Amino acid sequence: MVVGAGNGRHGSVQVTLLVAALAALAGCSEAPDGGAGPKASASASATAAGTGVSGGGSIGAAGSACELPVTFDIAEDWTAEAVEASLRQGPVSLACEVDAKPAGHIGYLRAWTAGPGDADARTVLEAFVAAEEGAGKARYGTFAAGGLTGAEVEYVYQSEFDDAPKKERALAVTTPRGPVVVHLGGLDTEEHEAMLPAYELAKRTLRTEEA
Repeated sequence: MVVGAGNGRHGSVQVTLLVAALAALAGCSEAPDGGAGPKASASASATAAGTGVSGGGSIGAAGSACELPVTFDIAEDWTAEAVEASLRQGPVSLACEVDAKPAGHIGYLRAWTAGPGDADARTVLEAFVAAEEGAGKARYGTFAAGGLTGAEVEYVYQSEFDDAPKKERALAVTTPRGPVVVHLGGLDTEEHEAMLPAYELAKRTLRTEEA
């Protein structure tokens, strides 16, 4: 499933999660430092239908915390920040991180992007998974939202830092501005499953700005 990241994506991501875990245990609830752009708005919103999670604004549009080829809602208290560092996995590069720590979880919803190309969503997603060393047992499917049709994958991942395999999920869509991969990891499978409503909210509200 998620392609083996020979680029060390999970090495840096794992360190980030471990730091977040230590901060959580220490009772740290402040937002991470970062001059990478404004945080996503936590404007008032109703509980998202069918997700069991309240919305906390949207990202992707011009002027939002992360400008992307698509827009989607993020869960209440989750904070989004654009990523400027060059971190690549397969055909896409990391563009945005949505941190779950302020909502009491340890993990991120990440958006990866690339320039326009001919590959379809399934091809992009398979390449993304294939670039992640330690990923396996991938199960692919399709979904539709906001006028978009995309590919989705559920898989397990285990690195040298993990005591046991953990579940991860990702989806991919293609747009005139290029493909987008939205990925949900987590410190472990328990955290991953606790954050699933936020992933489902993002998937359900996914759309292009033109839609």
